[in-house]
Amino acid sequence: MLLSVNTFISLDGVMQGPGAPDEDRSDGFDRGGWLVPHASAHTNEVVESWFREADAFLFGRTSFNLLGGYWPKVTEPDDLIATKLNTLPKYVVSSTLTDEEADWSPTTVLRGELVDEVRQLKELPGRELQVHGSWKLVQTLHQAGLVDVYRLLQYPVVVGTGKRLFPDGSTPATFTTVDENSRVLPGGVVSLTLTPASLGAISAGAYTVDEGRSATVLG
Repeated sequence: MLLSVNTFISLDGVMQGPGAPDEDRSDGFDRGGWLVPHASAHTNEVVESWFREADAFLFGRTSFNLLGGYWPKVTEPDDLIATKLNTLPKYVVSSTLTDEEADWSPTTVLRGELVDEVRQLKELPGRELQVHGSWKLVQTLHQAGLVDVYRLLQYPVVVGTGKRLFPDGSTPATFTTVDENSRVLPGGVVSLTLTPASLGAISAGAYTVDEGRSATVLG
């Protein structure tokens, strides 16, 4: 399976608490719910397209508890997202969560060495192992070079504080845009699909004047 990270971000890269004021108040965050005024049928369509590719899910404990407290209550049979989340295999990374507490079936708790565990999951048959939310987990997966696809919905809002998708100290990387899946939606939300091109270093260059003409020089 490919490993994909699917998430909502603000213009300043914040992914914390997009869906409700009390979704994630860790570190004193008090600006939750910033996504909701910008949600539309167009953004819903994009998110459903993400979930169509899923054959399994990987979560950190916080996101697992949050989503597991909401989606099992959605019983509408035509709700694609609920059907996928409530029926497909789920894997949650935690050293403290018990099997009894992980009762959003079918769920497996991963307690071993994370990078090795995820590599083994990626060897399973299927289309995608999807990560939604799970900020701390995403940092680990990025630094280990395990993410194959990033799907982002970037909303026209600056949150100003909170957990960012790529915080200071993130491993440098470059990406290739999948053009057919990247576009500006009505209302200004940007849908981006990115595949990693390099990890650990980024290219650099400079602008210079050559015989009176502006030119670029790549290092």
